[in-house]
Amino acid sequence: MKQFERLNRLPPYVFAVVNELMFAARKSGEDIINLGMGNPDQPTPQHIVDKLTDAAQKGSNHRYSASKGIFKLRLAVCDWYQRKFNVQLNPETEAVATIGSKEGLAHLALAVSGPGDTVLCSTPAYPIHPYAFVIAGAQVIHINLFPQETFLQRVADAYRNTHPKPKFLVINYPNNPTTATVGLDFFEAAIAFAKANDLYIIHDLAYGDLGFDGYQAPSILQIPGAKDVAVEFSTLSKSYNMTGWRVGFCVGNKDIVGALVKIKSYLDYGMFQAIQIAAIAALNGPQECVEEIRTMYESRRNVLVESLNKSGWKIEKPNASMFVWAEIPEAMKKIGSLEFAKLLVKDAKVAVSPGIGFGEAGEGFVRFALIENEERIRQAVRGIRTTLQRAPGVL
Repeated sequence: MKQFERLNRLPPYVFAVVNELMFAARKSGEDIINLGMGNPDQPTPQHIVDKLTDAAQKGSNHRYSASKGIFKLRLAVCDWYQRKFNVQLNPETEAVATIGSKEGLAHLALAVSGPGDTVLCSTPAYPIHPYAFVIAGAQVIHINLFPQETFLQRVADAYRNTHPKPKFLVINYPNNPTTATVGLDFFEAAIAFAKANDLYIIHDLAYGDLGFDGYQAPSILQIPGAKDVAVEFSTLSKSYNMTGWRVGFCVGNKDIVGALVKIKSYLDYGMFQAIQIAAIAALNGPQECVEEIRTMYESRRNVLVESLNKSGWKIEKPNASMFVWAEIPEAMKKIGSLEFAKLLVKDAKVAVSPGIGFGEAGEGFVRFALIENEERIRQAVRGIRTTLQRAPGVL
């Protein structure tokens, strides 16, 4: 692989190590509870599936579609923003549909950055956030997310000490993997900083519908003037259990959206049109399903965190996302998050994501995904408790 220079910039994908252990154990007949990948276990709501079925029967939907998404989908996205956040968007210039937000983020990085450019990115981070820009050839400066109250000050320090000046700041709230959340005051300060320093902000709102205990995640575009410097990605994957459908979108600053539209016009013909029509039904149709999904994750969060706390592993409840970010028990930190995750697969029969997979700042933590039912979660905690009890000084 030495001749593939772009690949040489990518580290080994550490999640694959845990996945290989899990698959090998399952192949040998072991029951491994997978709380690793954030892949919802529930089906897509039936009215969305029905719309896909109807649309797929029409031959006109079998042809190439529009790489930026059909107009009615972009309009549905803009209407959704109007209803949810009171944010007005132009479906022609300020919205683009993407083949999942991951594709959109990756292609946006290729469109707007390259060798010689610098990007600031919060860390720990979902891997595509920094590595989209790494793949594009840019330099990425990682800014530790914690402590949260001084994050923007660290951004300012990094900006001041970096030459050439960074072009973009990549942030993600509710955060994957850490579940960190913010209010509008944070976005207001971030937008003010970006405007004062000729910086664009890319915000990922993938978990915006999954707030708990009354918390509702804001959109960065709610800040007056945000569209001057910011774009926001989101997706139907988690809110509507549509991960495999690959439906996402990017909205906001027309120049950045336009750059993504242009590069996508060279790279793809968009999603299967029947999927786009079903996505319109998701956004414009009954929203009770979103609340049901949110409630399910809140209940699973309660079961996991409360059960782990009763077992002696003290963890705080997150107030958003479909994850729990857990600091490894002090006595186990010396082996590192990857070895700890491997231990849980081998001994507790539970798969989790090692924190190191989300960047160096994630070391010392593991991420649980709430993708098993409550009975399976309780079973997972029993296995984890037994494993930790065998380790001296842990519980």
